[in-house]
Parts: sequence; structure tokens; C-alpha cells
Amino acid sequence: MPHTHETGAPARPPVDALLSYPQFLWKALGVATDGGLMFYAWMTALTAVFLVGVNAYTWQLVHGQGVTAMTDHVSWGMYIGNFTYAVGLAAGAVMMVIPAYLYKDRETHDVVIVGEILAIAAIVVAIGFVSVDLGRPDKLWHMTPWIGRMNWPSSMLTWDVVVLTVYLLINLHVVGYLLYMRFLGRSPNPKWYLPFVFVSIFWAVSIHSVTAFLYSGLGGRPFWNTAILAPRFIATAFVAGPAFIVIALQVVRRLTSFHVGDGAIRTLISILRVTMVLNLFLVGSELFTEFYTGGNHTASAQYLYFGLHGKNALVPWIWSALTMNVLATILLHVSSAHTHLWRIDIACALALLGIWIEKGIGLIVPGFVPSTLHEIVEYLPNQIEWKISLGVWALGLIVFTLGLKLAVAVFTNEMRVEPSKRNS
Repeated sequence: MPHTHETGAPARPPVDALLSYPQFLWKALGVATDGGLMFYAWMTALTAVFLVGVNAYTWQLVHGQGVTAMTDHVSWGMYIGNFTYAVGLAAGAVMMVIPAYLYKDRETHDVVIVGEILAIAAIVVAIGFVSVDLGRPDKLWHMTPWIGRMNWPSSMLTWDVVVLTVYLLINLHVVGYLLYMRFLGRSPNPKWYLPFVFVSIFWAVSIHSVTAFLYSGLGGRPFWNTAILAPRFIATAFVAGPAFIVIALQVVRRLTSFHVGDGAIRTLISILRVTMVLNLFLVGSELFTEFYTGGNHTASAQYLYFGLHGKNALVPWIWSALTMNVLATILLHVSSAHTHLWRIDIACALALLGIWIEKGIGLIVPGFVPSTLHEIVEYLPNQIEWKISLGVWALGLIVFTLGLKLAVAVFTNEMRVEPSKRNS
């Protein structure tokens, strides 16, 4: 700690410096919620969808989850499918961090804040879907550390709560610190954020691995009992995260003055070309194991891909997902970021939707069909579930939009501390 020359006592920071943090928060609130006509139209649309979801959720809360399409046979549905996808989206956001900090990619380093904001928004979405899936959300305190009973360390659900919470806090710290230092016009101290950045790389892999272990650890569900479930989760995460960021960066580049270089987008496209192929390879490996060996444990896969005993509700979904993933992979490999960026955008959109189906309805529901009593009870989400799900995603997009708008304002010096109040 610095000392004064006269007395050796700790030097007090200037009063103006102490006032800068409240000033930052106040300005951040104003900047994040102020914009032009397009911004207000976008936020109004998201708010409307969110309120529709809130209305549907209050109906579910009052009348119970019997108003959904879930049953005693299929007790996890669209909510848990979206939760799984959102965790992967949060984990995939780290693909901005790896080239920026491990490989010193300068152009990626300049826009890495976008990936970290995406991680925050995706964790908010994941928590939202867990909350709406709880029949009694007022009992959530049972899993609160020191208040409830977390059944540590035997419960995989407890591990999931811990890793998601820590990942959220890590990204909040990194984003908050970097924006605050930029607001002050000062260079960030690497000791205050780089260790957290490197920890976030490991933690991103852990959050989705633990989520995979939640499923593969359930011995009564043979569809999930595969050692490559965690690698498949990581591969799909490293597809969804970069695909979303590629689209987001182009929106930022076209609608704001924030500089987004071609190098960052090219790096993400290169990552996508590898991870898309890897994901298809893992899916093919799983299909070979399921159908070549045969046996009673292949019933869920048979139901998912071809139908079983006349029941085939999920067949159009999974084949649509496979088709979109294959088309996305082809487009990524035959398109150039210089001359065919619109093809890249289509490929990213197809990949996002294909992975959403594959890791949502295509993963969760077949784990319950047939049931442990060999009954086939089909499930498809109903209107209540669609409304609530869209409401949760709208909340996530609101968080992402506000965070992105704040970051753009800070990094373009639209929002900065007044020169008279800067700490010398």
C-alpha cells in the first residue's frame, strides 16, 4: 500500500476516485437503457415476449406442472433441454478467451468481452430454466449452502449448482473489472483479471462436463449411459458459442462504431469448421454403437431416429437437426469469410438451431422413452412450455443486449469518467 512521505501513514485515495464507482454504475444504467428507435423496438419486442412468458409461468405456478405436457413417465422436457443447451452456450463462449489470451490473438483480444457477456447471459438463462422446471421454487433454499442440505459431494446436482455459480461470478468479475478500468481511462492490472480468465477456461469445460455427468450417471436411463456424452457436450458447446458470437459480432459491427476486425470472425469460423466435424463424428460413433451392436438398450435410439411400435413424434425433429448440422458443416467449409459471409451466417444459424434440437428434445426426451416399465409415452412441449421457454430466452437476450450496449459505450469512449474526476 502506498504511504505518504511525511508520516508513513497509508495514503488516502482522492475523494473524486472514491466517487467514480457510483458514477460508473449510474452512468452504466443510463447508457445501457438509452438508444435509438431500433434499440427501443428490439427491447420492446423482447420485453413483450418476456411478459408473455411470465404470464404463462404464473399459470403454471398456480395450477402446477400438470398444465405442461410432462408426465410421470417423461418428467424432464423442454425446460431441462433448454437448460442443457444454455449451459453449453455459456461454456462455448470461452472460445473467445482461448485465442485471445493463450495465443495472443490481438484482434480477438479486442472483442473478447462479447464472449464473456454471452457467458453471463447464458448462465442467467440456464438458471431461469431450472427455476421454471421446479414444481415448488420456494423450496430452492434447500440447496442453498449453509442454509439447506446440498448433499455434498455425492450429488451431481450439487456439483452443477456450484460450478455454474462460480462460472457466473468469474465472468461478472472479469467483465465488471475490465469495463470499470476502461471507464476510468486506466490500463487494467493483469493480476486482477488474468488469473480469473485462465480459470474460466478450465471452468467452462467443467460446467458442461458436470451437466453431462448428471445424465450419464443415471444408471436406469441407458440412452444416457455413454462415456462420450461429456465429449459430445463439449463439442456442441464449442459449436453453439462461436456460432452465436459470429452473428453477434456482425450485428455490433454494422450497428455500432465499435471496431470488430475480420481476424476475430475468421478465428471463430476456423474453430467452427473443426468443432462441427468433431460433433458429427461423435454422433456417428454413438449411432454405430447403438445400432450395430443391437440389444434392448437401443430402444430409445430406435424410437428417436426411426420410431418404435408406431410412435414416432421425435423422428422429424432429430432428422431435421442432423440435416441442419450437415448443411452447416458443408457451408462452413465451402464458404470464405471474405466473399461469402452471408453463407457463414446461414451456417451459424443452422448450427445453433440444429444443436438446440440435438441437445434438447433429441437428448432429454429419449432418455425417458421407453420408460423403466417399457411403456412408450410420447412427449412434445405444449403451448405453456413454449411461452415460458421463449420468455426465459427473451430475458437472456435482454441481459446480453444491455451488457453489449454498455461494453460498446465504454470501449468507444462514449462513456468514461469526467477528466476532473480521474484518479492520477
